[in-house]
Amino acid sequence: MKQLHPIMFAGTGSDVGKSIVAAAFCRIFRQDGYSPAPFKAQNMALNSYATPEGFEIGRAQAVQAEAAGIPCHTDMNPLLLKPSSDHISQVVLNGKPIGNKDAYDYWKPTPYPSQRGGGLNFRKEVCSAFDRLATKYNPIVMEGAGSIAEINLKDRDLVNMSMARHANADVILVGDIDRGGIFASIYGSIMLQTPEDRKLIKGIIINKFRGDMRLFDEGREMLEDICGVPVLGVIPYYKDIYIDEEDSVSLEQKRRQLAEGKVNVAVVLLRHISNFTDFDTLERDTRVNLFYTNNTADIQRADIIILPGTKATLDDLLELRRNGCAQAIVRAHREGKTVVGICGGYQMLGISVEDPNHVEGDITSLPGLGLLPIHTTMSSKKTTQQVTFTFNGQECQGYEIHQGISDTNDPIVQTDHCIGTYIHGFLDNIPVINFLLKDKGATPTQSLADFKEEQYDKLAAHVRRYVNINHIYQILSDND
Repeated sequence: MKQLHPIMFAGTGSDVGKSIVAAAFCRIFRQDGYSPAPFKAQNMALNSYATPEGFEIGRAQAVQAEAAGIPCHTDMNPLLLKPSSDHISQVVLNGKPIGNKDAYDYWKPTPYPSQRGGGLNFRKEVCSAFDRLATKYNPIVMEGAGSIAEINLKDRDLVNMSMARHANADVILVGDIDRGGIFASIYGSIMLQTPEDRKLIKGIIINKFRGDMRLFDEGREMLEDICGVPVLGVIPYYKDIYIDEEDSVSLEQKRRQLAEGKVNVAVVLLRHISNFTDFDTLERDTRVNLFYTNNTADIQRADIIILPGTKATLDDLLELRRNGCAQAIVRAHREGKTVVGICGGYQMLGISVEDPNHVEGDITSLPGLGLLPIHTTMSSKKTTQQVTFTFNGQECQGYEIHQGISDTNDPIVQTDHCIGTYIHGFLDNIPVINFLLKDKGATPTQSLADFKEEQYDKLAAHVRRYVNINHIYQILSDND
């Protein structure tokens, strides 16, 4: 196949749809016979994934790799920041945690332009990861972060226009029309670039359009006129395509209340919730009303209660005791309700959680909810691995990402009405879902892998319909 330029989907802001558009093009290029791979130099997210080699990357790049039909790798997301508070993030470099960083220390001007931290040259690391990837795949589908117009951070940028310059990528600017201000955000994002960077921006995609597309025909012409850049497509908002979300921004749109005639599944809303995509498959089950809450009355009324993963187990456990959710979960369990704990939630369901070396923070020890016979000790060593396990005699798949060691070797600990596990993706497996829902109507028959393939194809078809793909191929093939 012809060698194409790298393509970067940059944004006018966060949550404009860069990740989903990049996933769509990973699938489109694959369908058209190319061998694409995703790349995001630096990601900030609590949704992460374990690579086949047992390293950690952002969930969005794992999803994009799935869409491209290839195994995920740390080179696709060499730098991952996992917030543990408003000011502190764990830094994961090339799949391995290298410590915690204060936001000011990370972003302050001192380490730049090389962006050094703890003796590490982050800029060199992310550029080397891209270079390795570019020798194996064609094209590289790059994703920016947040807005490309944060000019106060421009000299420290590792993921937007500086990475586009390194890759000699063609940049497509993605804007969200649903939030309003599309003309100002597109025009301002382009005009705030240096002349050198402005030349890299080859097209505009308007995302999340609602209503009659013909009403924006004049808007397209106006944007092209004032920006001097072609509008390559206007993508309508969709509701019937299911792609894993990048981060907890999407939690704002999740259901928050009980429903009649359904199996009510309450996911306890933690302050540091992570990997909430663990519940997507269950949420789509027609028998289920899955909602997020920290309302104690709703927790007690739910049929199934899930304690999710968290980036700060002890801090969230303390908050559960303060806000009454811990007591509500214990009471619901006594009344025969099913309680499930995933990762950090699993740790909380045990007898105790200890942190003698203050890996997580200032809290040394807390009693757990006492529903599972385990004790957990926090450790600086992080477990990251893909796993195969057996549930009800059937083989299942998942992955582990956690800090902390519990005093059992069993991948799943089960008592009366309570299940705990470190395995993310536990609830993506049909045997697990059917066990939890038991005699609640029709059971799912389509595997998660088949479902995902179907969704990636639907996403690609949706984007093909509304984006000028031929024009994009022309841009990526241009020798100028």
